[in-house]
Amino acid sequence: QVQLVESGGGLVQAGGSLRLSCAASISIFSINIEGWYRQAPGKQRELVAIFITSGTTNYADSVKGRFTISRDNAKNTVYLQMNSLKPEDTAVYYCKGRSLRTDYWGQGTQVTVSS
Repeated sequence: QVQLVESGGGLVQAGGSLRLSCAASISIFSINIEGWYRQAPGKQRELVAIFITSGTTNYADSVKGRFTISRDNAKNTVYLQMNSLKPEDTAVYYCKGRSLRTDYWGQGTQVTVSS
């Protein structure tokens, strides 16, 4: 069974940093962890950061220069380093993966940024 488990969320003051982790239950070579999304209360889920191709990434305009997505293949884990956090970054953050034509989502991790 494929599982993606996010961790690393929490409460942080504006200007602070958090690092989110997304761990896959299977080899990272058997699932393509595409990237990170987030959903704020009352809003639609939106893309935050994705891997486009090997070594190439793309970010939402609102997080460019502040967030960095990376992966550690040996640990089957993808990370999202979030710096200079703003109150508008408050949301539940999800990682998304795809394996054998099926999309998988983690359970989400809450990030709350206080002003």
